[in-house]
Amino acid sequence: MTLYINCCVREESRTKRLAMAVLHKLGGDFTELNLYKENLKPLDRETLNKRTALIEQGDYSDPMFDYAKQFANADTIIIAAPYWDLSFPATLKIYIENIYVTGIVSTYDESGMPVGLCKAKELYYVTTAGGPYDPTYSYGYIESLAKSFFGIPKTHLVKAEMLDVEGYDAEKIMNREINRILKNGIL
Repeated sequence: MTLYINCCVREESRTKRLAMAVLHKLGGDFTELNLYKENLKPLDRETLNKRTALIEQGDYSDPMFDYAKQFANADTIIIAAPYWDLSFPATLKIYIENIYVTGIVSTYDESGMPVGLCKAKELYYVTTAGGPYDPTYSYGYIESLAKSFFGIPKTHLVKAEMLDVEGYDAEKIMNREINRILKNGIL
């Protein structure tokens, strides 16, 4: 199952358009998780204590673990998140905070090193930027989590940039990237 994590707040999102091209190229069925339609909340003292106690008991039956289970069981993961303020929307960070569950998405070996438990072999990070794109605090962060903590060996960055810079034609840039994906492949 492909899990499409939609972190695009605007209905007419350019990032979403790019993600739809990736999903079309990959083919097959997918499950969409629209983060803005979910009741995601940052962990607070009460939920963190509850989660810690359940993990220590090895009890993952609580619904608070559903997002982590869905993420861990996906075959392929696509995250669509616009480039906001040199990163991604805070909603994506809240989602990551909710899925990072020891015993579901990762564990630790006897030397304390993380071992990923996720089934996915590939993760695609799709983004658009109004100006030049710097992946350091968005894709770079997701790539590090995927490879070092979740056990997802391949990550791919799919992007369109310079979309709001005077003198650049945003629609031409978008169409070029979408056509490249559809005709030549995602990368």
